[in-house]
Amino acid sequence: MLKNNRILITGPASQATFPIARELARSNTVYGLARWSNPDDRKKVEAVGIETLAADLADDALDHLPDGLDYVLNFANVKTGSFDYDLRANVEGVGRLMSRCRDARAFLYCSSTAVYEANGRHAFSESDPLGDNHRALFATYSIGKIAAESMVRFCAREFELPSIICRLNVPYGDNGGWPGFHLEMMAAGMEIPLHSSDGPCLYSPIHEDDYTATIPALLGAASVPATTVNWCGDETVGIEDWCNYMGELTGLEARFARSDATLESVVTDPARLNEITGPRSTVGWKDGIKRMVAALHPELLA
Repeated sequence: MLKNNRILITGPASQATFPIARELARSNTVYGLARWSNPDDRKKVEAVGIETLAADLADDALDHLPDGLDYVLNFANVKTGSFDYDLRANVEGVGRLMSRCRDARAFLYCSSTAVYEANGRHAFSESDPLGDNHRALFATYSIGKIAAESMVRFCAREFELPSIICRLNVPYGDNGGWPGFHLEMMAAGMEIPLHSSDGPCLYSPIHEDDYTATIPALLGAASVPATTVNWCGDETVGIEDWCNYMGELTGLEARFARSDATLESVVTDPARLNEITGPRSTVGWKDGIKRMVAALHPELLA
């Protein structure tokens, strides 16, 4: 892991970001930037040694951000459903942040595999067509991520700021994640939606231990023009698989319902990621799910 650097992380309290921020804070000076609408999130982040800063990337001035940063990691994302606000915060905000931090050694933008045009169980590579595959759940999400990627590419060239765009696919771990939401639904006796297409709903989940460990290599691969890479695990796993396994662990029933108002499969090819980071899938999905259940609801373990 990185040591003795000055690092700015946006959205440091989120489910996917907090494990990274906590690990980096062990050996670096880390600043956490967010709106801090939830005071408890700010306390949680400060408790692991991160200096917090407040700003809304949509509108607020960024003059108070520290100078002399080595790295900037942008994980901030808002999903209000308002295209005007969400695009201003998530797209223009990225441009404003990169302009302010143009002297950094590298910039990492956390995108999503939500940018790919839905295509059954095809394993997406970074050059595959883009589309609005999350509209059923989050109206602005896919379009915002695609637009923000374009902003990152422009700013990387404009400011000669080495950048990397990382398309994250189902991050999960002791801090929760999509499987964690499904666990809560199972505990509440709720049906878990699956897309109405035939067959399992497949993804490429990556455990927090593994994606946190890739940060130094990903920052080292930042470039002008910007690098784009899938940020995913090596295993292909279905929603049905991880829910049924959680059922085995807890005795809860996994009940499913087919619907068009949910996501289709998004499987991603990890070849380019493996070229950058080398072997990095150290946590198999069953071990990761069992750890997650133990962390979130130890009382449910059979």
